[in-house]
Amino acid sequence: MKIMIISILFLVSLLTTKSDARLENTLRLPIQPTFKKVFIIVLENEDNTNALNAPYLKELASRGAYLSNFHGLVHPSQGNYFALTAGSYLGMKGLLGDRIVEKDVPHIADLLEKKGLKWKSYAEDYPGNCYKNGSSKNGQYVRRHEPFISFVNVASIPIRCASIVNATELEKDISANALPDYSLYVPNIRNDGHDTNVAFASRWLQTKFDPLFKNQTFMKDLLVIVTFDESLDSTPGNPIYTMLYGDSILSGSSTAAKYDHYNILRTIEDVFELGSLHQNDEKASPIAGIWK
Repeated sequence: MKIMIISILFLVSLLTTKSDARLENTLRLPIQPTFKKVFIIVLENEDNTNALNAPYLKELASRGAYLSNFHGLVHPSQGNYFALTAGSYLGMKGLLGDRIVEKDVPHIADLLEKKGLKWKSYAEDYPGNCYKNGSSKNGQYVRRHEPFISFVNVASIPIRCASIVNATELEKDISANALPDYSLYVPNIRNDGHDTNVAFASRWLQTKFDPLFKNQTFMKDLLVIVTFDESLDSTPGNPIYTMLYGDSILSGSSTAAKYDHYNILRTIEDVFELGSLHQNDEKASPIAGIWK
């Protein structure tokens, strides 16, 4: 009788262990992304439907993976850049948005550096040297679209601030095979569509980046994300275009799962094993259903 009881307890324990393992597996992505670097390009102020009417953006969506239910978080722009990099829009919405601010908060660069990974923000028309004014003299660079300059522990430390560079540095880094693990590309306010329109931004993106997107050496182990900060102010729900492209992506795939900038951040954190910022990224799910 005693032997039978022990056998039953052992069997129950074994089944419970297997059940726990199955539960743990269901909480993981069915297919784990395999990219080793990420390159994010942020365009400006357009609804997803209008963006898909721009020929090159439509083409990219079909070549990569399209997130058809992706949303910005706030209006105006600035809070969305913070959401993408700090896991919170940091109160920057409505009348409080789009200002010169200094935010003493943790962000993605902190996690990357702690892990020994490198990051850069390539900003078009950025004057360099930890430039902290609201815009460049030619008006094409604006601080509100460059989130890292507003983080106190970046702007106040020259060696960290040096990771914010003029976008002309990108070609040099590519030639030197020195693209960092994490790249944020910030177009100027013409090229991102802010002072022009989505058709202009789409043509610029094709001219600037399509040769790179078709370059196998550049794209090896790289995930490219093309997204927008926000939709038009008048559009309910803040729906925006977001496309992922790379050799870890199932080409031509799409997902209607609801995602936002926090999900992008969470996906990067998980793949690079960074931990979280303990903000909205912590409860966001990684992007799923589009990986090889």
